[in-house]
Amino acid sequence: MKFDDILYHLGEFGRYQKRLYLLLCIPAISVACFMMGLVIIMETPKHRCKILSYPNDTYEIQSSFHQDLINLTIPRSDDETLDYSQCYMYVRNDAGNSNSANFTKEKCTEWVYETSVFKSTFTSKMDLVCDDALLTSHAKMIFYFGVLVGDLGFGVLSDIIGRKKGLYLTFVILVAAAFGVCWAPEYISFVVLEFIIGAANHGAFMICCVLGLEMVGPSKRVWAGIVIHVFFTIGLLYLAGVGYLLRDWQYISIAVAAPCALYLTYWWFVPESPRWLISQGRHSDADAIIRKVAKVNKVNIDEKLLKVTKEEPKSTEARIWHLFSHRVLLIRTLILYFNWAVVSMMYYGVTMHAGNMGGDFYLNFFLLAVVEFPASALSVFLLDKVGRKKLHCAFMVVGGLACLSTIFSVLFGDESLQPITLTLAIIGKIGSSGAFGVVYVFSAELFPTVVRNAGMGSSSCIARIGGMLAPYVASSGDLVGGKFGQALPLVIFGATSVTAGLLCLLLPETLNKTLPETIEDGVKFGRSKDPQKTDYEVSKSTKL
Repeated sequence: MKFDDILYHLGEFGRYQKRLYLLLCIPAISVACFMMGLVIIMETPKHRCKILSYPNDTYEIQSSFHQDLINLTIPRSDDETLDYSQCYMYVRNDAGNSNSANFTKEKCTEWVYETSVFKSTFTSKMDLVCDDALLTSHAKMIFYFGVLVGDLGFGVLSDIIGRKKGLYLTFVILVAAAFGVCWAPEYISFVVLEFIIGAANHGAFMICCVLGLEMVGPSKRVWAGIVIHVFFTIGLLYLAGVGYLLRDWQYISIAVAAPCALYLTYWWFVPESPRWLISQGRHSDADAIIRKVAKVNKVNIDEKLLKVTKEEPKSTEARIWHLFSHRVLLIRTLILYFNWAVVSMMYYGVTMHAGNMGGDFYLNFFLLAVVEFPASALSVFLLDKVGRKKLHCAFMVVGGLACLSTIFSVLFGDESLQPITLTLAIIGKIGSSGAFGVVYVFSAELFPTVVRNAGMGSSSCIARIGGMLAPYVASSGDLVGGKFGQALPLVIFGATSVTAGLLCLLLPETLNKTLPETIEDGVKFGRSKDPQKTDYEVSKSTKL
């Protein structure tokens, strides 16, 4: 008998688990705000060179004289989407002669920005445009590198010191860095704090996901893995709302950081994972939590049931490299890693394409968040019906085929087919969003308990690499040019998604199966033609 069987007697998703799960879902709202916050905070508004001779120059036209002065001072842009050059201005060589031959085009050092969408962004505050425009990409890259480091570091750390201590440590670091970045005086301190936020923010999310999965029974793990992503989507809607209402990067940052202070109270409400305690041989601590769960769930616990946990071997020596110690685990881990990378690249890449809708910035941001609700709903409804493996494959293949299908509307269509292209792109977004939810559940169930947090952390690290590759894949079309260049990124996103989804079929199904506790369990998991049933499955068949 293992911990899944104990949960069956305690209640797979009783009152205690529901209360705990809600607490673990709430931080996902903040996680979403930080993960996508730089899209707003570091957005580059429309801009042009500042006319130094004109007092209180603004991007908006103030008068006909102002318009004439702009026409005289600012060159026309070669980009058909812009009216004026953003980086150059005409400088008169001879103040007494207005002949055009006496004007030279030079780079400017000051700019004015459009303020109808953003009153201020960190980009406009620091003038990260023109020659410094790449610094915005560097900042985002550093943030996601922080996410990568945090997933791996805090994943391994929480496997060593426990889920509770690891989670609280991430909250303390996150609160300090999140408030600090609101008053970052210059670029270096800003990116350093963003790196720390990325590490602590997503490290906390990974631990919340794992702890939520470890506290519920086999038949309810779909809720623990999927519903938390609904809270992630709520966070995106919150970010869109505060962005629309505040429109200043500093106020938006404060509005995102403030709720994080509430997480400092979690030390008194979130327990250690009994599953982790048992794997570490700390049976008395696990027994105390199990008794508390039984009391809150109003069930009687059999003392013999607690004694069974003490017979399980202590597995404190397993580390992440044990996932590569056996051929079976190696193949499964590599397939999971590839799926994490592709689904992340697909998610961010399709978002860039689907976001090119024109119109209101905040409305577009809102719509891109809303489409994740049907993806989560489909995951919750189908995950226990068709299984993790088939559903993840379906999301990846359908989303990939939708991206591939946009080739026809791009190569052979005109602007009249733009709604079809947009619809297919949104289907791709739904596919990648749904796959993101499923892969969390699927991976956490395949990794053994002794390395589950480290396995999930390393998987998320691979996902971050995929996310960082997405903008480079999206810009690959610029190198080719033409309509084929526009279609090339979609070919890459779609083809890799279909490939990853099909490879997923080589993995074993985990629906209603006992989670592997040790490395040996992980090797044996899914290899038997008639796998041993859990007490949960035996009980179901007996009732029938």
